[in-house]
Amino acid sequence: MHYVKSKGILSTHNGINLYRGCTHGCIYCDSRSKCYHMEHEFEDIEVKENAIELLDATLRRKRKKCMIGTGSMTDPYIPLEIEIENVRKALSLIYQYGFGCTLITKSNRILRDLDLLKQINEKTKCVLQMTLTTFDEELCKKIEPNVSTTRERFEVLKQMRDAGIPTVVWLCPILPFINDTSENITGILDYCAEAKVYGVICFGMGLTLREGNREYFYTQLDQLFPCLKEKYIQKYGNQYTIDSPNSKELMRLFHEKCEQSGIVHDNKQIFEYLNLFEEKQHNRQLSQFY
Repeated sequence: MHYVKSKGILSTHNGINLYRGCTHGCIYCDSRSKCYHMEHEFEDIEVKENAIELLDATLRRKRKKCMIGTGSMTDPYIPLEIEIENVRKALSLIYQYGFGCTLITKSNRILRDLDLLKQINEKTKCVLQMTLTTFDEELCKKIEPNVSTTRERFEVLKQMRDAGIPTVVWLCPILPFINDTSENITGILDYCAEAKVYGVICFGMGLTLREGNREYFYTQLDQLFPCLKEKYIQKYGNQYTIDSPNSKELMRLFHEKCEQSGIVHDNKQIFEYLNLFEEKQHNRQLSQFY
């Protein structure tokens, strides 16, 4: 871990990244790609020491309320968060200034902040986004070694459901010859149906590989799935988009299962929902009164 001072905290799309780097160890992580210009070791977490002060000042002067997002580059609930609590501090500010929020994570550590998430959702809107990759718990422990298992994430989704907090699932990545099976997709979507998720985001049955994350991914394949790296190289070369040979069949299954369960499965519609700021009726009335 190391500290840096940051000049800004909120992106043009109202996203915040309180940390850079990750220790979850997911073998496919796109954030390892060199195009993101991370100049330090990926597991050496960069902490923005003035992040909370910057966020406070930014939200205080921001005139138009909106959804604030975090987790697109680095999971906000890495183990370090339990010690530093920057996410919790940020959520407190989001609540204080009347903004909405959406978080992307694979960790059940988010349950520590369930009280704040509920408060935000009662005032405006809070949406939890959870990545689910594989229904098989043992496989999950191999490809996502230092994070909550799929079953544990499913339990989080159910607790959010019971708390009235809407959820969205990212169904990705689907790794060719590893988890690209109908059994895997069916298992994950059955979880989604039981947890009553709002929507499932899926950009296709496959993954992306580019300089930085490709090398790490192949190193992990050598250790976990002997001879599979050669199969990838032979079939895909240096392609950026790696589609499963079962892609068409699995996408058909995906849309059918979502349709049957009443789960939104149009990416554009889901992103519009995630970006739409909503203030609860009683809060609108109070603000008009005062």
